[in-house]
Amino acid sequence: MSIFSKRQQWLQTQLVQRGWSGFLVTQNVDLYYYTGSMQTGYLFIPAEGEPVYLVRRSLARAEEEAAAAVEALGSLKTLKERLAARYAGLPESFAAGTLRIATELDVLPVQQFQRLQAAFPGAAWEDGSLLVREQRMIKSPDEITAIRQAAHIVDAALEAVIPHIREGMAEFELMALIEHQLRMRGHQGLMRMRAYNSELITGMVAAGAAAAVPTYFDGPAGGTGLHPSSPQSSGRALIQRGEPILVDLGCSIDGYLIDQTRTLVIGELDPELQRAYDVAEQVLHATEARLQPGMIAEHLYLLALDQVEEAGLSAHFMGYGADQVKFLGHGIGLEIDELPVLAKGFKYPLAPGMVIAIEPKFTFPGRGVVGIEDTYLITDTGYEKLSITRDKVIHI
Repeated sequence: MSIFSKRQQWLQTQLVQRGWSGFLVTQNVDLYYYTGSMQTGYLFIPAEGEPVYLVRRSLARAEEEAAAAVEALGSLKTLKERLAARYAGLPESFAAGTLRIATELDVLPVQQFQRLQAAFPGAAWEDGSLLVREQRMIKSPDEITAIRQAAHIVDAALEAVIPHIREGMAEFELMALIEHQLRMRGHQGLMRMRAYNSELITGMVAAGAAAAVPTYFDGPAGGTGLHPSSPQSSGRALIQRGEPILVDLGCSIDGYLIDQTRTLVIGELDPELQRAYDVAEQVLHATEARLQPGMIAEHLYLLALDQVEEAGLSAHFMGYGADQVKFLGHGIGLEIDELPVLAKGFKYPLAPGMVIAIEPKFTFPGRGVVGIEDTYLITDTGYEKLSITRDKVIHI
């Protein structure tokens, strides 16, 4: 049995427990997670019976790739009848008015949802997004292998670029060099996010004051970007001696992501910034020591806050002022913003198979951002550090 079929069966057990009739998967990443294909359409997973992938295009490619029966989507007006004919238990649900369909309401556009509601008159719709996201928290060996490969590629790309960093080069030039090295090694170029209106390019590469410019992106460092229409990451600022260069990079291999950050400098950092960087490493190592199955995600964040307050750096932790973000780390996999989140209110106990990026950083307006980020696999006995790039400040 394929990993995709096992995922479908796990979801079916959850549907039965909740009394839900089926799950209509709509989002591209979730379609891939459950079928191994990412073609336009819907995957219907009934509580009982074989799932069907209803594809608008490309039907031929879905038939070749998908670990599910594939049919042409056709008109939504006839979808209810076609599903009723396929699954023995559904007609009774339709007749009794007890049809309960789950879908990913966190990402499904309202207009599209209204079309689906019209296609299933009388059905009750359930938000199944958390169920999917919680299933995706635990990674399979193949998923972990892809993330490991991405970590090696990020490391090799950064090391290849470091000798070419020079005073006076533009931030976007450095970003272009890094992206070239990543793409030549197999990076797919996509860094997917689930959150509404969130976008992410290969990473956040910026230096000095420009790195500390806040933006809409939910992270501790913004960057000016090249234009207000793309207001994040590398801009036209020229890298100067002595200012921190924040290199926050991702890489996508077989759809799976790595996330890591290193602080570079031409020459030496200002002592205050160096001290803040040292505290970031201390926070990271203290968090590492607590990465054990059963540890509550929220507690890791709260303990980090205590450590930062003791160091007198709370005002600069994970951003500055009103633009501070309220987390220490996040799950990672097919998307950059997966569960669990190391933040207040997230009560998930760590469990083997979770992959988490931990990123303590300090922002100093007008001066720069310093910090470090590594990605970890939670194991039966603790953790495995998936990031392999050398730590400490990297001096050019």
